[in-house]
Amino acid sequence: MSEKETRGESGKSAAGEVIRSRGNQWLKRFREALSASADGANACDGVRRLGLEGPRLVREALRSAASLDAILVSESGERHLTTLRAALAGYQTAHGAPPRILRTTDTLFDSIAGTETPQHIAAMAQLREFSFDDMLQSENALVAVLVGVQDPGNVGTAIRSGEAFGASGLIAAGDTASPWSQKTLRASAGSALRLPLLRERTPMTLLARLRTAGLRLCASCLRPVEGREPAALAEADFRGRVALLIGNEAAGLPEEVSRSADVLVRVPLAAPVESLNAGVAASLLLYEAARQRGRIAVNEMHSGGAKR
Repeated sequence: MSEKETRGESGKSAAGEVIRSRGNQWLKRFREALSASADGANACDGVRRLGLEGPRLVREALRSAASLDAILVSESGERHLTTLRAALAGYQTAHGAPPRILRTTDTLFDSIAGTETPQHIAAMAQLREFSFDDMLQSENALVAVLVGVQDPGNVGTAIRSGEAFGASGLIAAGDTASPWSQKTLRASAGSALRLPLLRERTPMTLLARLRTAGLRLCASCLRPVEGREPAALAEADFRGRVALLIGNEAAGLPEEVSRSADVLVRVPLAAPVESLNAGVAASLLLYEAARQRGRIAVNEMHSGGAKR
């Protein structure tokens, strides 16, 4: 956006920009980025731009390695800047300059918000685009692969658990919900800003690449596949280079994916429960992998930041 556009709509310099026009280019950019189905705009320089709505995601963006194009607040959102004071100061220290603050009215903010009850603060963040090789640099790479997981809440839960339990990254395969949609970002509680994420439309192509890279394919399933019985979770070996395959909430993994797996794994369930949602299943597999790799000590579980 040019200085002329900014001054023409606000009468102020960039230090105190106030947006009063619905046609403002910043509002258009935020509206597009905050679209519920948006993956963000991929730039040729390897950067993905995302809109992040609400004080929690804005705080996580300020605390992450992401660079922010701008923070947008309305009259009702000004109070959030006070609660974010420490995060804003930390961002300035890390980046050498404070983030750009844009102000607008509640009405204009509501017109671009991606939620039904806007919290009147949002940020535009630049995230590094990760490659397939980035995820596999570790000699003990642990990659979560979601295949056809269509619920954004489950995808966000898996991303959060992936970061919590030391995964190298997460790949959304097939028609899995976008790892960068607003619902997924909120469910991940900010982990989607830090954990390496990829999208791969063709699951079988992905599995071939993972196997070529030396990863064992461990598929979560409840029933035998071609006479192969799945091992109980605690009996499976998740050490070394491993890809954890988790399927759709209702149907599980596609049959061809399960057949291609090196190891079949099941989570023992008490009757009459027949299955778990994909987010919970992914979390259990990731936890067990972290435990076997010595990343989690026995009796050292955390909840809400407090040790029990």
